[in-house]
Amino acid sequence: MATTSRGRTQDRARVAGGQDHEVKYEAKKEGVSKDAVKTTVKNVGNSRKKVEAELDGH
Repeated sequence: MATTSRGRTQDRARVAGGQDHEVKYEAKKEGVSKDAVKTTVKNVGNSRKKVEAELDGH
C-alpha cells in the first residue's frame, strides 16, 4: 500500500465516494458521470472491483 505524506496508508482497493478527486478519477477512467460513480458506490459498496464491474456492465 502507498503511504501518504501524513504517514497513513492508502487502500487502493476502495473508492471513497465522499472524496471528489477519487470520484472524478473513477468517472474519467470508466467514461461515466460523477453521479453514476456515487450511485454505484452507494448500491454495491466501496470495493473498487465491484464498482468497476458494475460500471462496465452499463
